[in-house]
Amino acid sequence: MAWNEPGNNGQRDPWNRKRSSGKSPVDDLLNQLKNRMGKLGQGPGSILTAVLVLLVVGLLFSSYTIIGAREAGVVLRFGQYSRTLTPGFHLKLPQPIESVNKVEATRIRSVTDKVAMLTRDENIITIDFTVQYQVDDSRKYLFSLNDPDGTIGAAAEAAVRSVIGGSDMDQILSAAGASLVSEAQVTLQKTLDGYDSGLRVTEVSFQNVSPPNEVKDAFDDVNNAREDKQSIENAALAYASKVVPVARGDAARIAAEASGYKAERIARAQGDSARFDLLLTQYKAAPEVTRKRLWLETMEQVMANNPKVIDGSNGRNIITLPPLQGAPAAPETGSATVGAIVPTTSPANSGSAADKGAQP
Repeated sequence: MAWNEPGNNGQRDPWNRKRSSGKSPVDDLLNQLKNRMGKLGQGPGSILTAVLVLLVVGLLFSSYTIIGAREAGVVLRFGQYSRTLTPGFHLKLPQPIESVNKVEATRIRSVTDKVAMLTRDENIITIDFTVQYQVDDSRKYLFSLNDPDGTIGAAAEAAVRSVIGGSDMDQILSAAGASLVSEAQVTLQKTLDGYDSGLRVTEVSFQNVSPPNEVKDAFDDVNNAREDKQSIENAALAYASKVVPVARGDAARIAAEASGYKAERIARAQGDSARFDLLLTQYKAAPEVTRKRLWLETMEQVMANNPKVIDGSNGRNIITLPPLQGAPAAPETGSATVGAIVPTTSPANSGSAADKGAQP
């Protein structure tokens, strides 16, 4: 018969042990543990055993440490610096042999202050500045300074006063103030390095730089005038950038035209000179023919665009030719238009006319 079949009255379990009616196996187990613990707590040896167990457990739990991702662990062995732990799980000697001080190395800390300072030109100015920094060396941060935050606040104020005290009011209020911020950051970092603080300055900023309220209106007028000056200078530079290239282009064009005109005049003068030399040579060879040819060419040029009257019969017959198209009309004298008389008689008569009118 199975132990849990009906009729067995539940008095036996699978291990043939009797159970008291109304109690579960869990209650029996708790009673057994209670009896054993009672025996362990009786006598000096039992107490010593319990102390040793607790001591061993405590040593095991203090033999390791976990450093967070943004932390650095400084290990002290009997109070003296031993090593620095990086983020992760690390084993160490149990306390009190070794202890770990955790430092948030990557956290950005900040110090803000508002002070009134005296400039080099003996003006008072109010500055709100903020210094951001972080731990660069955890060991130095823990043991070099008693109050790192207070120390960096005092050092920052001293650095800002040094920079402002060496600058004029106009320089501080103008765009050159950005260089003063960089100078203050460098000065502050040198001071902290001299203290062996283990801190690194990441940023220094001036939020509000303003003169005292008593003279604020006057300084606003100065700033407005400075801005107007800068605006006018920018407009003048823009105009110069636009006009100067155009003027240079015009100057280059005029110079090129003058150079071309010069070359043209020189070439024409040289051609005229060569032509005159040739005419002179021909004139020396045949003076009469040369004079007649020159007279005819001259008359041809003079009367090329004028209306002409030709007399071919010594005054007996007059032929009026119409003016050329586009030529100006000759003035009317009586009933005939007189322009010039072209000799058309015999060569002897023409030669004599040429001799009378031509100029060598």
